[in-house]
Amino acid sequence: MQYLAQGSQAPDFTLLNQDEKSVNLAETLKDHQVLVYFYPKALTPGCTTQACSLRDTKAELLEKHNTVVFGLSPDEPKKLRRFQEKHDLNFDLLSDIDHKVADDFGVWGLKKFMGKEYDGIHRISFLVNQQGVVEKVFDKFKTKDHHQVVLDFLNENA
Repeated sequence: MQYLAQGSQAPDFTLLNQDEKSVNLAETLKDHQVLVYFYPKALTPGCTTQACSLRDTKAELLEKHNTVVFGLSPDEPKKLRRFQEKHDLNFDLLSDIDHKVADDFGVWGLKKFMGKEYDGIHRISFLVNQQGVVEKVFDKFKTKDHHQVVLDFLNENA
């Protein structure tokens, strides 16, 4: 598995969000930079921890750093809606059912869990600047610290 590197052009995409409305990366980049974070499965403990931490830092991300958050998983929009409602998430969750966007970003690949191997999404995030370039790749973090790793980078590079 080889994911996009810092300095790469991020592939544009349009996906359905939790409300089954189309969300386009290039459109969003006209006004904001975007944290595109990939997570394996909605409503699971690690993914919930990560999402809730991003929820709690949305104001700082948006107001101080002009950063919008998109969470991408292979879940269907209806499941994403339940995830958003259950945890009062305040950003778009995008449905990448066929994992095309995950493939384009290079985060779909072989995983191992409890002795089993399978293909799935690797938990990696990309900060995409308004020019559509990957400014930073976040690939080493714990779910509970993801938001702080992102904020630390943004604060250091403000």
